[in-house]
Amino acid sequence: MFHPLILLLLAQTPPVAPPAPPPPAPAVTANLPGAPCPAPPPPPPPVVSPWTASVGVGLIWLSGNTRSVTFTGNASATRTGKDWIFGIKAGGTYGQSRPEDAAAAQVLALMGSLQLRGDRRFNERVSAYLLGGIEADHVKSVEYRGLGEGGAGYIWVDRKPNGFELFFRTDLGVRYAHESRFQYYPVPLNVPDVEFVAPRLGVELRVGRAEGVHFLQTAEALTNITGESRTVFNSLSKLSVHLVDKLSIGVSFTVGFDSAPATGKVPTDTALALQLDYAL
Repeated sequence: MFHPLILLLLAQTPPVAPPAPPPPAPAVTANLPGAPCPAPPPPPPPVVSPWTASVGVGLIWLSGNTRSVTFTGNASATRTGKDWIFGIKAGGTYGQSRPEDAAAAQVLALMGSLQLRGDRRFNERVSAYLLGGIEADHVKSVEYRGLGEGGAGYIWVDRKPNGFELFFRTDLGVRYAHESRFQYYPVPLNVPDVEFVAPRLGVELRVGRAEGVHFLQTAEALTNITGESRTVFNSLSKLSVHLVDKLSIGVSFTVGFDSAPATGKVPTDTALALQLDYAL
């Protein structure tokens, strides 16, 4: 017989629970006929670069009774951010001609320009901007022209539905320019320098498709408010047609009017150019 104390201890000992059964293995249905396939992960959003840039070149060569060559080149780059827009553009033209019976060539065009601009955006439409640059046109007796400008811009339309672009902006600012003048042609001659302080009204219009026909129109008008009366007007009209990849061909027409040019120079210049453009 068991001692009563041993029986009491055995009665108070809890029974040992049996081990839990292992969890069932997951069902493998990937290879079963008719089993739904898991949806692929969505593709990552495309990376849009804040930079846009392009370069363009044009060349005109004539031979026969007269031999002439004219070369044009331009480049531009823009960085667009949430609050700031920075832009740079440069251009140049060189041309010379020599009649068949002449010994020396004559310079038809020798000009260049470099311009920087920064816009501080307050909202989608209103911005303040600063602009600076340097220009030269030796045929028009402009040795160099340094300029600075500040003002405000307003975007009236900026839409790109289904790849179609429609953009229109106006600028209203004040420009200061110092113009160093020197007559290079036909004979070297010193010419008095001039200064220029003028309110400026500028417009820019862009219409078209990235891979189609694209039209650009820019224009600016300035009137001097110090010293001699002087009005300046510049206009660029350009029509481009996409060819292949990032290459397009364009024709442009520029007008430059200066009511008080250097002595011996006419007030109006026009240029019609054909060139190739490549978007970077």
